[in-house]
Amino acid sequence: MHSVTAIVVAHDGSRWLRDTLRAVLAQTRPVDRGVGVDNGSRDGSRDLLGEAFGKHSVVQMPRGSGFAEAVHEVVRRLPKAPGDTEWIWLLHDDCAPDARALEFLLHAADEYPETAVLGPKLRDWLDRKLLLEVGVTVARSGRRETGLEAREYDQGQHDAEPRGVRDVLAVSSAGMLIRRDVWDELGGLDARLPLFRDDLDFCWRARAAGHRVLAVTAAVAWHAEASSKRRRRIAASDDHPRRLARRYSLFVLMANLPFWTMLWSLLRNTVGSLIRTVLFLVAKQPAHAVDELAAIGSVLFHPLRLRRARKARKGSRAGYRLVKPMFSPPSLAFRRAWEMVQNQLSGGGPMDSAGRHHAVQQPGAEEGDELLNDDDGFLRRTFASPGVRLFVLLMAVAVAAERDLLTGGMLGGGALVPVAGGASDLWAFYTGEWAPPYVAVLAVLSTVAFGKTWLAVSILLLGCVPLSGLSAYLATRSFVSYRPARVWMAATYALLPVATGVVAAGRIGSAVVFILLPVYASLATKVLADTRKPARRAAWGLGLLLAVGTAFAPILYVFVAVLGLLAALSFGGVRRGVGGNLLIALGVPLILLGPWLATIVQDPARILREAGLPMTSSPRLAPEALLTLNPGGPGTPPIWATAGLLAVALGALLLRRHQFIVAVGWGVAIVGVLAATVVSRMSTWPGVPLAFAATGLLVSTALAAHRVAEFRRAGGLRKAGAFLIVLVAFATPVAAATLWIMDQADGPLRRNVRSPLPAIAEAQSKPGQGTLLIRTADTGLTYTVLHGRIPVIGESERAAYGSDFTDAVAGLASGRGGGDAAALAGRGIAFVSVPAPIDPALRRALDSEPTMARVTLTDRAGLWRMTGPVTPERPPAGDAWHRWWLYGQGALVVIVLILAAPGARTAETETIEEISAGRERVAA
Repeated sequence: MHSVTAIVVAHDGSRWLRDTLRAVLAQTRPVDRGVGVDNGSRDGSRDLLGEAFGKHSVVQMPRGSGFAEAVHEVVRRLPKAPGDTEWIWLLHDDCAPDARALEFLLHAADEYPETAVLGPKLRDWLDRKLLLEVGVTVARSGRRETGLEAREYDQGQHDAEPRGVRDVLAVSSAGMLIRRDVWDELGGLDARLPLFRDDLDFCWRARAAGHRVLAVTAAVAWHAEASSKRRRRIAASDDHPRRLARRYSLFVLMANLPFWTMLWSLLRNTVGSLIRTVLFLVAKQPAHAVDELAAIGSVLFHPLRLRRARKARKGSRAGYRLVKPMFSPPSLAFRRAWEMVQNQLSGGGPMDSAGRHHAVQQPGAEEGDELLNDDDGFLRRTFASPGVRLFVLLMAVAVAAERDLLTGGMLGGGALVPVAGGASDLWAFYTGEWAPPYVAVLAVLSTVAFGKTWLAVSILLLGCVPLSGLSAYLATRSFVSYRPARVWMAATYALLPVATGVVAAGRIGSAVVFILLPVYASLATKVLADTRKPARRAAWGLGLLLAVGTAFAPILYVFVAVLGLLAALSFGGVRRGVGGNLLIALGVPLILLGPWLATIVQDPARILREAGLPMTSSPRLAPEALLTLNPGGPGTPPIWATAGLLAVALGALLLRRHQFIVAVGWGVAIVGVLAATVVSRMSTWPGVPLAFAATGLLVSTALAAHRVAEFRRAGGLRKAGAFLIVLVAFATPVAAATLWIMDQADGPLRRNVRSPLPAIAEAQSKPGQGTLLIRTADTGLTYTVLHGRIPVIGESERAAYGSDFTDAVAGLASGRGGGDAAALAGRGIAFVSVPAPIDPALRRALDSEPTMARVTLTDRAGLWRMTGPVTPERPPAGDAWHRWWLYGQGALVVIVLILAAPGARTAETETIEEISAGRERVAA
């Protein structure tokens, strides 16, 4: 026999309470006792409870009492009822059960006698078929998860469980049926949780004690969620429901987890809360950001309260193994993070970190916790994406080819300065003097990479191939709709000779440009083809990224400026605003990089240099290499490797349709090859212009590639021809990948490079003294001054020593005599180091200098010491103009980021056909 006591707790809920009481009294299996609790209501709720249960069956509580406190007061006064099993049925004043709800709950209790807690299926109060809950679980972040889709309607899809019940971690306190002996055993609901998550906490403890918790799908109740949706004022707390829900979610999680698991969860949730706070601030939601910080702070700054709660639950933590399988999948946290970032990038702002209390999000409502969607579906969507598969494949190819470069000591060689120092060193260099602007970009990336400059450089350089492939696939999806063609284009682009040559020679400047080039193409298409506001935002974004690329390789700006001028002449009269947008895109780099570009104007030869050490190229690069998009140098495959690309690009010229697009693509390719020819004759590596040429060919060919699908569907000889085209097209990336793996990215870039600063010089140099490092190159000598440490990236290009210093270095290296060595000693130079290979003439000049003495000379390096007095160089005085420029540059970057950020989606004035036609015309 069962004895059921219904406890209805009311607080200013008269608008729902009448229906709730009517539903309780109309149960097909009547309750044995009914008790009402009024938490200081001011709307007549107490009178309604008295009419339903009698005045002597209503308990009056203070207005600030919570739900758990009210139930405890009733159970304390309630004598135990006769019968085999006594049950307590908890009901909110805004929860109306179906007439047979209690009957079905007790029937399930009879079927499963080991059950301690049961709950009904909850639907929305207004939209009567809309599902809210069929049991809940919890994520590792403490978030309540319902397992329902957004606005999922009840069509019996969750009623197919055995006997209409399902094992769950918890059920809502709205309609919760609890065995009285289990209530007494566990101490009931935690009164320290006045609102939200008290049900999750109690059911967690019941599960850990070995009891079952069931959601009975045959039993139905309708819930208004008045407190979480702010449909009434909350008196138990002055805080926002969103903050309370998040606070108590974290509290329940930390109170019930085992100690070491709790520490890891606390660290993880602290970091996650900080990230969500930043996203909320970026999305202009400061109230959400404050709630997030307040919630995690309430746990971190009240350790004694948490300790008392954990002590009270000491016995239940032993059953953690019974609770853990009921948690939501661990991958759900990564999905939530991705959804927040994706929502921000799409212009919608990050999702509320508290998520949804149940499964429905009403417009304008502020809920408690977010729902649990089908996580398997998310994983399938992620790994079924051709872009993700392509990235993984390219990553595997890169790992196989670069296996000797992935581990070891310092990375360096070729154009790459040995990577030393951290983000703080780069920031100190950039803010302390007029440093190359790419130092700031690397400082930002190093900061993101946990302060590790070597990690940031390794990702950019060694990850150039997979990153450029992913960039090409994602950036071109707006105008290359045929997915197989986009996969081919991205794979071919990522494995071009330019990319493998970049890695082998350590050309970090070209690597950055190569990764960004598809993004330039995408943004340029939007600038020329989109409507006014999207085009203007794209122009600001293109200008900012063009400034980044120009900082690493100044020749990029010249090439883009030429193409931009041609585009303005071609499209300026077709679409309004094109000229202004192009002016923005080309003007932003000039403003952000102004002082540095002024030094390049004074020395035009520097426009051909890129970030890193000077590394010349053969001026006699074969014409067939240029025509096959091969820049030459270490790491590049034979010229026949790109034959498949050229063959399909030539075949595209034969198509009658899309002739304009193909012609434009070939035009860009021809301009790129011509520019590469001129650049190579100046002993400069022509990788950047050849990358432009390849992009023109690839995009134009990919846009016409859907004709291959038409040939395949036609059958016969056309189907055979389509198969042959695909075979030839994929021959380029397959051949390039195979050759790259076999070559093992062989080139001057290597691991375990020696420090350019000799240990003797480092140990014996006094404060203010430096070591002059002279390198021998094909085009002459280069020098760097090292001050007691390994130089960070960019210091080799500093121009703060002046022409007198440079003249003294040249005189010392030429052996002309005079006071060159003394002049250098007067500038703080105590040692002169020359790494291998050492020019015999340079060695004789240094040996013949009477004020210098040789310290060491090996096949790796030579070191000479100044024998005369050395005057320590004084630290340069602060440059007020430089400081103000840094402030202005930072403010300009923030302004451009805001102007380039995506806005809210609005209806456009142009038709889809017009936009598509415009994009098709300028896509190449």
